[in-house]
Amino acid sequence: MKWLLNFFPRPWLIQLSLFFRPFIKLYFSGNTFEDPIDGSRYRTFLPYGYQNLRKNALCPGTLSLERHRLLWLYLERKTSFLTQPLKVLHVAPEQVFYQVFKQYSHWDYTTTDLHSPLAMVKADICALPFEDNSYDLILCNHVLEHIPDDTQAMRELFRVLKKGGRLIAQVPLDEDRAESFEDDSITDPKERTRIFGQYDHVRVYGQDYYSRLQSAGFQATAVDYLAELSIEEQERYALPKREKIPVAVK
Repeated sequence: MKWLLNFFPRPWLIQLSLFFRPFIKLYFSGNTFEDPIDGSRYRTFLPYGYQNLRKNALCPGTLSLERHRLLWLYLERKTSFLTQPLKVLHVAPEQVFYQVFKQYSHWDYTTTDLHSPLAMVKADICALPFEDNSYDLILCNHVLEHIPDDTQAMRELFRVLKKGGRLIAQVPLDEDRAESFEDDSITDPKERTRIFGQYDHVRVYGQDYYSRLQSAGFQATAVDYLAELSIEEQERYALPKREKIPVAVK
């Protein structure tokens, strides 16, 4: 299953996954785990990871990972975003969310990315082709760690967000690291994977991630929603062991 995720997003593979999804859900059906995004239940989730396989990380039916499920629970239970009429920008849209959000008639929903076939607008995050103060909500998850000039990307996200709007921008963040680390001299893919987590990541973020967002103009907060959930819920939904949701306000 890992190879399937590594090849995303390819249009034919996305369509293939959607075709087989009912059969996959049936094969793995059970009552041990649940994906809160669609309420489907499974006897097991699948291992997933680049360097170290994480047990019960990947939902076989929806292809959601731990961070997707945590973010969904936060959006559903702690915000009104999913029910409000909003103008929403989704950067590098995750398939698991795209399949849901594109059906929201109450959202004015735009997706953008340089390469993804799920992108309605092909664009560079460092030079977004949108007007100032356009969006109520921007979702930009696991994107900034790929961007060499993340400061410029943050400025662009700030520019196109409306005053009072929210940016949710999850990144792989090392909670034990005070400062982010990047080194352009490391070019070997295996070494980059070892140091940065993936060969195509350009940095490891630390706690200064929030001050980076603030330097772009945001008021940034680390929301520890995981701490509000019971152990039973954390296990049932197979959520991350440690993760906070970065929420930034313009």
